Amino acid sequence: MNQKTKIKRNLEDKSITVSREFKAPLELVWRAYTEEEFLNQWWGPSPWRVETKSMDFREGGYWHYAMVGPENQRHWARMNYIKINKHKKFDMEDLFCDETGNIDGKLPTSKGEAIFTKTESGTNVDFKLKYPTQEALNQIIEMGFEQGISQCSDQLEVLLSKLVK
Repeated sequence: MNQKTKIKRNLEDKSITVSREFKAPLELVWRAYTEEEFLNQWWGPSPWRVETKSMDFREGGYWHYAMVGPENQRHWARMNYIKINKHKKFDMEDLFCDETGNIDGKLPTSKGEAIFTKTESGTNVDFKLKYPTQEALNQIIEMGFEQGISQCSDQLEVLLSKLVK
């Protein structure tokens, strides 16, 4: 796992926090997390990619997307946006669903927050997800969440480095 991405499990809290500092301005990093044109370029560990079906980044809005595998297999997900404090933080609910957006009750859902902080050399992002049960947290870890999110963060770093030049 990449040392640049810090992942902390809190078993008592049933949460996982992903922290990463990017050498890019806060406004650009914010856009990378909140705009379809950016998300489609980095969200999804290789060789998988993301295809957005719909994106409405506002309180009460959501991002409905498919993780598309190398053989064109699709796993659908939805991120519901609960509260947004522009360039600082957004609260969300993350869940698996079908192509029409109906929740898949067999897979874990989480509530979380993404916090953006300006640093001397760029922007730090703390992405925390909290699960309803220990079993749900364990399931997401067993599905490869930590490796996947680390790879996505690496892909975002590459994208941002191209945009900052």
